[in-house]
Formats: sequence, C-alpha cells, structure tokens
Amino acid sequence: MSVTTRSPARWVANRSRAEQGVLGVVVVLSALLVWGLLSGGLGPAYFLYLLGLVGMYVLLSFGLNVQWGYAGLINFSVAAFFGLGAYGTALLSAGNSPLAGGLPPLLGLFAGLALAGVLAVVIGIPTLRLRADYLAIASLGLAEVVRLVVLNQNGWTNGSAGLRAIPTFFEGWPVLGSFPEQMPTLVVDRILVTIPFVTQFELLGIRLGTSFWQGVLNVGLVLVFVGVTYLLLRRVHRSPWGRVLRTVRSDEDLAEALGKNTYAFKMQSFVLGSLIMALAGVFYAHLNLFVSPGDLEPINTFYVWIAVILGGSGSNRGAMFGGFVVIAIREGTRFLGDVLPESFPVALPNALSLVETTYATVVSNIASTRLLAVGLIIILVMRFRPEGVLPPQRELIWPRATEEATEGPTSGDGPTVTADGGDRGADR
Repeated sequence: MSVTTRSPARWVANRSRAEQGVLGVVVVLSALLVWGLLSGGLGPAYFLYLLGLVGMYVLLSFGLNVQWGYAGLINFSVAAFFGLGAYGTALLSAGNSPLAGGLPPLLGLFAGLALAGVLAVVIGIPTLRLRADYLAIASLGLAEVVRLVVLNQNGWTNGSAGLRAIPTFFEGWPVLGSFPEQMPTLVVDRILVTIPFVTQFELLGIRLGTSFWQGVLNVGLVLVFVGVTYLLLRRVHRSPWGRVLRTVRSDEDLAEALGKNTYAFKMQSFVLGSLIMALAGVFYAHLNLFVSPGDLEPINTFYVWIAVILGGSGSNRGAMFGGFVVIAIREGTRFLGDVLPESFPVALPNALSLVETTYATVVSNIASTRLLAVGLIIILVMRFRPEGVLPPQRELIWPRATEEATEGPTSGDGPTVTADGGDRGADR
C-alpha cells in the first residue's frame, strides 16, 4: 500500500466516476457563466448576484436535506420558512415597513430566525406525528397559509406591494458599511478578438463600480453562511444524533424499539432545517433589497426539492451541487438567447432540417427551454441514478478514517479501495 500523494491529478483520479462527472459538470457550467461574463452577456454585478443566489439555494437545500435526507420528513413548506426569514428581517429594517423599519439588519437576522423557529415548533407539534403523504399535505397547506397571510395582511406585511428600501446587511457597520462606496471604479476596455478565416468577437468591456463591490460583500456573506452551516451539518450528520435520524428515516418502529424518542428527534430535525431555510431568506432580503408575496410561491419549494433529489438525499455535497445546477440552468443561461445566433451556424442538408428548426425554437424560447432542461435532468436522474448524483457514503466517514484509507497497490494490478468503501475497479 502506498502513501497518498496530494497532486490534483491524483486527487481527481481517486474520485469515483460520479464525483468525476460532477466535477466535469461544475467546470462546464462555471465556464459557461464565465464566458457570459467575458462576452458581455452577464454584467459583473449580475454575475455576483447569481453567485449569491447559488449560495441561497445551497442553504435552502441544506435545510431540506436535514428534514428529508436525514429524518425522512416530507416538507413542502420550504418557501414558507424562507419567507418568514425574509419578512422577519425586512419588517424590522425596510424603509416602508408598517411595523418598525430602520433597525439594524443584524437584529432582523435574529428576528427572522426566531420567527421561523417558533412557527416550526408550533406547526411541528401537531403535524410531525403524521406519516408520509399526510405530513406532505399538511406542510403544503402551511406554505399556502403563510403566503396568503403575507399577501392579505396589509397592516402587517404591506400586502402585495411588498417591502422596499431594505438596507444591505452590512449597512451601518464600520469599514464594511462604506466599503462599496470607498472602492474605486475600474473600467476594462472592450477587446476585439479575431480568429483568422473563422470569426471575430468582442470580449470584456466591463465596469466595476459600487454595485460590483457590494456584490463582493454579498458573496462573502453567503460563503460564511454556507461554510458555517456545512461544517455544522457535517458534524451532526456523523454524530449519534445523525445516526438516530438515519435510523428514524429507514425504520421508525425500529428506532422506537431501541428506546429512542423519535418524535423529539423529528422535531429537532424539523426546527434545525427550518432555521437554515430562514437564514437563506434573511440573506435573500438583503441581497435583493425587496421582498414580496411572490417570493413565497410553491414553485420555489419544488426548485429546492429538485436540488436535493439531483444531488442525493442525505448528502450535503449533493445539496451544494444541486443548488448550483438549478441556478446555473434557471438563471445563468438567460444571456444565451442574446449570445447564440438565431439560426443554426452551419448549413445542413434537407434531411436534417429538423435540427435547424429545433435549434431556432430553442433559441427563440430560451426561457421555457431552461425550465424544460431542469425537468429533463430530474427525469434522467430518477431513471439512471435514483440515489442521486452524490450519495452520502463518503460524508458518513470521519476525516481521520478517510486519511487512513489506503489507495491500493501502486503497480495497478489490483482494484483501488476508496474512502467510502467502494471498489474502484468495479466502478470502472
């Protein structure tokens, strides 16, 4: 057995096929987004806004993963707890708030989390004793109740007009509060790139102003939120608490027979997941600077379910990947309709006219195509990899065990043993 080398090529080679495929998809989608930035299809500030949305969806996926992936709780009220976090902080800090307004966003953070935590307990008491589809129906009803209250209670939430003039999260902070205004405006001239006998195109021509530097702060904030949440969930996932939750999900009667209070464990999981969803809502309010009842639409809940199913239920790495893919497809490809040529760039014979027609239809209806792509991905995943792209086997192993795992003989005449217990030779 040889000692593991730390070279990037060796690290990639030691990944499973699924992990290598995920790495490839992330590289391709990242390259697509960077191309949009360089070609002018995406502005720098909007590019950072997309990164903020990715972080927000990762947080939402983390929250649902705690409930569904860990404990098997079918929660269709993701948008409700997300909205409670967003409205909780906005009602305290927004300029047109009918309740308070003008208070520091940090107080709004705690208010949003407290509001979501209290509602999670109140709703969890009668609903968490329900099983499977009954819990799903109850949680879906909760989401609609919260949305309708937000929509109709003008004296509490400003109704359909929403809450505006929400400050940025760091407003009023020393140094960070004035950071975007203090940073200089940078202008990068447009460059004409010519490929002889092929084509020519323009790159760059971007302006990095106050909105860009504010986007840098937002991305830094969500990275902190995501990083702290990931480390917390990785710890609890491997702890005895996490093991009990996995037992509850697999066989609740068995967990009860072992003397575990499954109701208490499910309540803890439900509240923890709801708090993480509310944290995503708090970040969104100070990222978008406007919240409305439309942010609580049920479609947002199912986008999060798509992210968790795609990545693999119970897998925090999968939740991160799923959130990235959903935003990359749903938001990051908006510029494709303007960048791609209206007709197929190569003349095809009449027998392949269907290709040209399909291409023109896709480009002219790029918004609908994005949603179709998300649905198609889910169908393919459920057909060929129902456990998700990144199932949680490797996450259930403590880092020390991973470091001590051997990689197999260096001569290459035997299968490699991976850290998740798999046989690399069989995977290939």
